[in-house]
Amino acid sequence: MPQLPEDIIDRLTQMERRIQQLSTAVNSRPALNTITGGEVEIKDGTLKVTDGGTLLVQRPTSTDPMFRVGSWKNAEYGLEIHRQTGSLAMSLFNGDGTATSLQPLRIYDNGPREIISDDVNNGGLARPWLAMLPPQDAVQTRWPQTALTSWTTIAMSLNPVFQPKMRLRLLTGVSSGGAGQVRVLVNSVQWGPTVTAGAEFDYTDLLSSDFNTVFTPSTATLLKVEIQAIATTGTVYATPVLMYGRQT
Repeated sequence: MPQLPEDIIDRLTQMERRIQQLSTAVNSRPALNTITGGEVEIKDGTLKVTDGGTLLVQRPTSTDPMFRVGSWKNAEYGLEIHRQTGSLAMSLFNGDGTATSLQPLRIYDNGPREIISDDVNNGGLARPWLAMLPPQDAVQTRWPQTALTSWTTIAMSLNPVFQPKMRLRLLTGVSSGGAGQVRVLVNSVQWGPTVTAGAEFDYTDLLSSDFNTVFTPSTATLLKVEIQAIATTGTVYATPVLMYGRQT
């Protein structure tokens, strides 16, 4: 066998050494489950976290989570979202260490106090507790009323605005032999039809054609609702029996 030049043998030795180093590095690399100062981008695919794993996003310079979804305490699976300050903003877990009961969705203020949650037992809202119209006087003669022959406000309320639509239902009446009409004003503008006294007013519509003009939470906009009546003869009565906000 012809003798190979010494430089070729040296090169083969170096290649063998490098292959061994590469093999060692591949077999001993750490788990690729930490991203520092980077981002995860998923296109036309799925990120899978299985077998009790957790997807965790931590706040900079802190071990506290901003976002966490997956395994929880005592084998429970859930989700939590925190504000940048660290306070809890939203959660989906029991919080009692159980893994079998239904999980309520909760939203918290900066307290953190629970301000919105669903009723996992029967459906609907658990919080907030919403105000309901109390039972109204059933005796017509004690309802808000007027005998004036010009439009007169006989009842009024102020309400904070949170939803773009409202439904209002009124019972109206008139004294024996009398006649008149009833209407509703929202922020001093007529809202809905004018009804003949004795007929029912039941109307649902936008509070305004431009919701931004009445919805400004930063200044706590109040919605002024007035029931007005006018009598041709006798006395006209009206009383609200239903009022609530709705989505568009």
